[in-house]
Amino acid sequence: MLTAVAYRILGSVADAEDVVQEAWLRWSGVDEAAVQDPRAYLIRVTSRLAIDRLRWAKSRRESYVGPWLPEPIGTMPDVAEHAELADSVEMALLVVLETLSPLERAVFVLREAFDLPFAEIAEIIGRAEPATRQLARRAREHVRDKRPRFDVDRDERRRITERFMDACTAGDLDALIELFSDRVTMISDGGGKARAALRAVTGAGNVSRYLLSISTPENIAKFLASIGRATGDSGLPGLSMDLAVLNNAPAVVVSADGQVVTVISLVVGAGRIETVYLVANPDKIAHLQLS
Repeated sequence: MLTAVAYRILGSVADAEDVVQEAWLRWSGVDEAAVQDPRAYLIRVTSRLAIDRLRWAKSRRESYVGPWLPEPIGTMPDVAEHAELADSVEMALLVVLETLSPLERAVFVLREAFDLPFAEIAEIIGRAEPATRQLARRAREHVRDKRPRFDVDRDERRRITERFMDACTAGDLDALIELFSDRVTMISDGGGKARAALRAVTGAGNVSRYLLSISTPENIAKFLASIGRATGDSGLPGLSMDLAVLNNAPAVVVSADGQVVTVISLVVGAGRIETVYLVANPDKIAHLQLS
């Protein structure tokens, strides 16, 4: 549960795990008999640590090479509890949350996802309750204005993701173009450690050609060599594309010789793909394992 809180505030699996570890260290030095509500205490400590780390991360991300995207994560056990928890880990929402201030993001997560009382949130962030309510209102309005407004059936989203995967595997340019909205945008995150566009790529034709250009065995082999990973005897990696559930949504996981090299998440609306999120930074996908 604490990892779930920290991940939603930070958008980083590694940072969330570090925060929870620090919270545990603090808890180990506390007189448990003096703590009336351990759950509330641990949420408060974890949230404060996550806010502090996010402030530091914000400045670090300003010098990040290319766009910064949240780290993909396997669907967390807590998402089965209710819809708000499930929605709050979707990639599209996490991207929007990146545009909030650290306090706005923490208030939004704690209120909208975990339904904490405003009085408790105010104590966590060190603000008066009226000011906390104001932060929550601003955050909700910002998310409402920026979040994609698509209500897509989960089965349809899966079918479109499967068709996308088939078209990429076959190298079928026309089939890819057919799947995309005319206004489709692709945002790719390589962090300077993997091939990725330094700016958003727009338009069905441009996005399709870019995706096919980076999915050849030759290009994957160059990438693996650049990060010190060996390929097979042929010098070319054994490529595979698999459908996985990441961030509570279908996603395409590209692997080479058993190593995850790219994760692709799609935003679907009106039967077409509107946005492509591509995470290739090896630091952000190293924690993912193929099942």
